[in-house]
Amino acid sequence: MDPFSSPSPSGVSSGQSVPSADVLMDQVKTQLAQAYAEEFFETVRSKCFTKCITKPGTSLSGSESSCITRCVERYIEATGIISRALFSAHR
Repeated sequence: MDPFSSPSPSGVSSGQSVPSADVLMDQVKTQLAQAYAEEFFETVRSKCFTKCITKPGTSLSGSESSCITRCVERYIEATGIISRALFSAHR
């Protein structure tokens, strides 16, 4: 083996293919996106529920439904603005 080759991971024979760095990076990006989406959803759910649901029951009133819709839309819009600002600042 030359000094720039990496050893095979244990348990992987030389006949098996090892995922490329690009494949691994794509998997990490997918996992991060899922974690971000879950965190975003939980934050929106928690904040909008606290703000909009005054008397929890079996169904939402019209005003509660409208409030939740507006609240979620504002969070999505704010997240988009922040994302665009962060990504444009790094260029």
